[in-house]
Amino acid sequence: MLFAVGEDLHAVATARLRRVDQRYTSGRRVLVEALVEAGRPVTTAELVASRRELPQSTTYRNLAVLEQAGVVRRVLGTDELARFEVAEDLTGHHHHLVCVSCGAVEDFEPPRRVEQTLADAVGRLRTRTGFRAEAHRLDLLGTCGSCAE
Repeated sequence: MLFAVGEDLHAVATARLRRVDQRYTSGRRVLVEALVEAGRPVTTAELVASRRELPQSTTYRNLAVLEQAGVVRRVLGTDELARFEVAEDLTGHHHHLVCVSCGAVEDFEPPRRVEQTLADAVGRLRTRTGFRAEAHRLDLLGTCGSCAE
């Protein structure tokens, strides 16, 4: 189930928040919309700068609640800043390019054969060890185009 900013995404967010006894307030709705529109993992400061109606103090609290509810996930870069994006099961499976110089994080989708090779390797791992992977993440560490110049 993949969503753009729309009523379906908001309905899922509402349901997930209810499961943790929280409401989908207008501030949380704006936050989810800002994350979708960003199109990449963003810091709290970037979110606050992108929308005047997002005060910094409530943005931190709302991100924590949305993360707890499974609407948002935290993405760690190589710097001390946490970045956030809408949960992958709502937007589509992807991986991240992480700049070791500036800490920027960008989404990318590898070729299907890479995903298939990874899925095959996970299957073999389960056969050998009994480990049952629930998901996988692939973060490529390197230098972004801006820092490489």
